[in-house]
Amino acid sequence: MKIGMAFVSFLLIAAAPVQDFQLAGPTVQGGAVTGTAPEGTVALTLDDQPVSIDTDGRFLIAFDRDAVPSAHLVARLSDGRSIDKALTVVPRAWRIERIDAAMRPTKSSEAFLALRKPELEAIAAARLVQTQAGGWKQNFIWPRTGRISGLFGAQRVYRGEPGAYHGGVDVAAATGDAVVAPADGVVILAADHPFTLEGNLLMIDHGHGLNSAFLHLSRIDVKVGDAVVQGQRIGAVGATGRATGPHLHWGMKWNDARIDPLLIAGPMPR
Repeated sequence: MKIGMAFVSFLLIAAAPVQDFQLAGPTVQGGAVTGTAPEGTVALTLDDQPVSIDTDGRFLIAFDRDAVPSAHLVARLSDGRSIDKALTVVPRAWRIERIDAAMRPTKSSEAFLALRKPELEAIAAARLVQTQAGGWKQNFIWPRTGRISGLFGAQRVYRGEPGAYHGGVDVAAATGDAVVAPADGVVILAADHPFTLEGNLLMIDHGHGLNSAFLHLSRIDVKVGDAVVQGQRIGAVGATGRATGPHLHWGMKWNDARIDPLLIAGPMPR
């Protein structure tokens, strides 16, 4: 009888449904989601791309501004099974301005391209840096409070020809106003001279593929390799690079996906 009961208990355990994903956050274009993987997960992918996962099963995923309407999150378990969760990525209504004029051709001189190439290489190299930062788990704060003067995803269309969309959020401020770290992280790029477009550029890795970029700074107060904590002063607002006036441009990426800082930090505090 005892053997029979043990066998029944084994069958009940074996037949028990595997815990599903636990997700928190908006599955929308430009949004990010934190989650916990099913127990026993040894590998995780989003649309066949690897996703970092903590020992406690926690992870972060995000969706590009132009993400397609569906995605697949797959957990591979230690017993060989897989759990495939279909996600619906909700589209957003971006601010589109239609201009009844032809797009001005971009003039790139050899001198400009000679300067730009190493800048782009430095940015790409910084984004490949992997750190153990845990800022991705935190509730992000705004690096600078003020009037939002530029929205993520906004785009101009010139007689049917789309221009590049705005890759971050702009906050109006005065030159010298403090910029603080929106979450814990490690500095992965601190430009030692103004880049042609970004000006004084600072980049911080928050862990698990999530990073922030702060453009047009008048001053950078940290250096590559520094660990920063949420709320720490990291620089000051400026108008360096290609900027029409002093403001903070805050851009964010998760791996290759450009995401909306407004969805990460929430509404601007008054």
